[in-house]
Amino acid sequence: MEIVYLIIGIIVGFLIGFLISKLNNKKSSSLTIEELDEIKSAKTRAEEKVSLYQNELNELKSNLEKERTKLLEISSEYSKINTQNVNLEEKLSNQKKEIEELQERFRIEFKNLANEILEDKSKKFTEQNQENLRNILDPLRERITDFRKRVDEIHASDTKSYSELTTHLKTLQELNRRMSDEAENLTKALKGDTKVMGSWGEFVLETILEKSGLVKNEHYTIQESFTDETGKRLRPDVVIKLPEKKSIIIDSKVSLVAYEKYSSADDEKEIERAVKDHIFSIRSHIKGLSAKEYQNIEDLNPPDFVLMFIPIEPAFSLAVQKDPSVFNDAFENNIVIVSPSTLLATLRTIENIWRRESQNKNAMEIARRSGMLYDKFVGFVDDLEKIGKKISEADASYHDAKNKLSDGRGNILRSIETIKELGAKASKSLPDNMIKGIED
Repeated sequence: MEIVYLIIGIIVGFLIGFLISKLNNKKSSSLTIEELDEIKSAKTRAEEKVSLYQNELNELKSNLEKERTKLLEISSEYSKINTQNVNLEEKLSNQKKEIEELQERFRIEFKNLANEILEDKSKKFTEQNQENLRNILDPLRERITDFRKRVDEIHASDTKSYSELTTHLKTLQELNRRMSDEAENLTKALKGDTKVMGSWGEFVLETILEKSGLVKNEHYTIQESFTDETGKRLRPDVVIKLPEKKSIIIDSKVSLVAYEKYSSADDEKEIERAVKDHIFSIRSHIKGLSAKEYQNIEDLNPPDFVLMFIPIEPAFSLAVQKDPSVFNDAFENNIVIVSPSTLLATLRTIENIWRRESQNKNAMEIARRSGMLYDKFVGFVDDLEKIGKKISEADASYHDAKNKLSDGRGNILRSIETIKELGAKASKSLPDNMIKGIED
């Protein structure tokens, strides 16, 4: 506005100066009529311009006043808005702070709740697992205890058996010597009585069987009757049973009459004749024993060979000494000639075989039970692996459920609380610790 006044002042001053200059010049020289008219005309124009400028000035003043009024109104509105904005920012800051505090509190409370739930579930799960483990381990512990006890019993039994075998072997020689002496004396006393001689042979055989450690009717039978493939009845003196359903037959009916004559002979010719008769008697008995064909008895599976028992040790020694081939000839007919000493050693071996068989069965039972125990243990380990996987799966499912419940935009808890905030009628409210950490 001041600029407008300045312009008008400059124009008016210029016109006044111009007129004064003209008047001064008029004083120095006379003015013409044209010049005077020009001056008047210039004055008129100047006055018109002044009037025009005055009108414009008035209009500008009016507009300026209007703009000033608007400016005052805008300034007042701005002050109000600014004040409201400051209040809103302060309120927003306070609300944001409250929300952050609520979120932190909800997060901590929800975490505590989740930990409590997980701890409770874990405790119950652990207690249940401990009970399950006890149910599995207690029978397993009992089986291991029984297994160890059984192994100790077998070990003690083996040690005792070996000790007994050593003792029996030490007494074997003395026993054989005494039996041979008794048999020799009895042979001299019998004086060729064949019936008594046969009974004596059976008696010696039964004595050896009793001292062998074998059990009657379990490991051997006496005078048991059988039928061969042709229907012929056979009655071997003794049948020794072997593992795998095999057997050995013992025959004790060999005649020793010739040997008795040999023992009582006084001259060389009688001795020589008695020796020949003794060897002939043994060979004849070998042929007769082979002809019985005990191998045709199906129930005996069949016997691998027959033991021909000579109850007097010197009679056995005499035959082998005078005719060494008699032993081999008998063996070719699946017959083995045995004396009291060799028979007792053979029966001791068979008894040891049976003991080993029993131990093998025990070992097989131990192996079977060990296999069952191992299978149980493998199953137990598999169950532990499954339990570990279930725990991992449960933990993963727990975190997934937790995330779906409270994390992310539009989570379940936020949606439920929003429904309530929108005016849904509800008589109950979620616990504060359940809405902790809700995200918008």
